[in-house]
Amino acid sequence: MTLLFVTFTMLFNSCNKSENKGKTIEKINKISIVTGDTVSHLSNNIMVIHQDKKNNYWFGSWQDGLYKYDGKTIIHFTTKHGLPSNRVEEIKEDKLGNIFINTNVGLCKYDGKTLITIHDTFLQDTTWKLQPGDLWFKSPKSGYVYRYDGKLLHNLKIPKSKQGEQYLAQHPNLFDPYGIYCNYTDSKENIWFGTALMGAFRFNGKTFDWISEPDVTEMHDGPANGVRSIVEDKNGDFWFNTEYRYRIDNILYGKKSNKNNRVFYERIKSIGCLDTRINGDLNEYLSILKDNVNNLWMATYLHGVWKYDGKNITHY
Repeated sequence: MTLLFVTFTMLFNSCNKSENKGKTIEKINKISIVTGDTVSHLSNNIMVIHQDKKNNYWFGSWQDGLYKYDGKTIIHFTTKHGLPSNRVEEIKEDKLGNIFINTNVGLCKYDGKTLITIHDTFLQDTTWKLQPGDLWFKSPKSGYVYRYDGKLLHNLKIPKSKQGEQYLAQHPNLFDPYGIYCNYTDSKENIWFGTALMGAFRFNGKTFDWISEPDVTEMHDGPANGVRSIVEDKNGDFWFNTEYRYRIDNILYGKKSNKNNRVFYERIKSIGCLDTRINGDLNEYLSILKDNVNNLWMATYLHGVWKYDGKNITHY
C-alpha cells in the first residue's frame, strides 16, 4: 500500500508539472491589498510617463520605483510593495485598465489592489504573431522581446539579420546590436521596435522589415544614439527621433523575387534641426508623442521641449 501511494503521488505530481510546462505563472504578493506610500514629490530620475484611461498619471523612475498621481495625491510603489525592481522601464495599460509595469528584471501587473509578478514561459518561444489586444514589452534579456496575450508571456528571440551578424563579427566585445530600446504599435496593428545600434524594424505578422538608415543606426558610424522613440503622425508617416520622417509605402522596388531589394519606405527630410539652424546640433531627441489634436511633442536631453503642429515649431 505504501509503495502504491508513493507511486501514485509521483505520477500525480509529474502530470501537474507536465500540464504547467510553458504556462505563465502569476505570483501574487502576500499582501492582498497594495496601497503604496503617500509622498509629497517625485524623485529626480523619472524616465517614463503614462496617462491612463482615468487620467491618472504614472511615473517610472530609473532608481526609485513607480509613482501614481491622481491630480491630488502622489502614491509611491517600490520593491517593498511588490515591484520586481525599482528601475521602471515601461508602463502600459490593457483594455481592462490594468497597469503593467516593466522593470529591468521582469514584468508585473497592478489591478488597483494587488501587484502580480508575471513570469515568462519556461522554454525559448518562437511564437511571433500579431493578435489584437496583445501587449509588447522589452525583455530583461538582450535580444529578446515580450509578447503578453492576456494569459501567457512569450519571450521571443529577435531573428538574426545580415547587418547584425556582420556587426557582431567585427565587434564581438561591444554592445549587442539586437538590444531593444522601445516598441510601438501603429494604426494597422503592426509592431515596431527601436534598437540600440541597428535602427528600427517592423513585424507585420509575416515579415521582419528593417530601417537602417544613417540617421537611425550606429552600424555605419551614423549620428544616431539608438532609436528610443517611435510615433506615427496624422499622415501615416513615421518618426524615429531624428530630423527625418519615413513614409511607409509597402511597395516592392526592383525585382520582386529578390528579397534583398525589398524597400517598404521612403526617407524624407522634414523639419530639420529643431532650432532651425543649418549647422545646429538639435537633430535628435529623446522621446516623441502625438497629442489628441495631432501635434507632435519632442523632448530633448538638455534643451527643453519642442512642439510641431505640422507647420510651426515652438520651443518650451
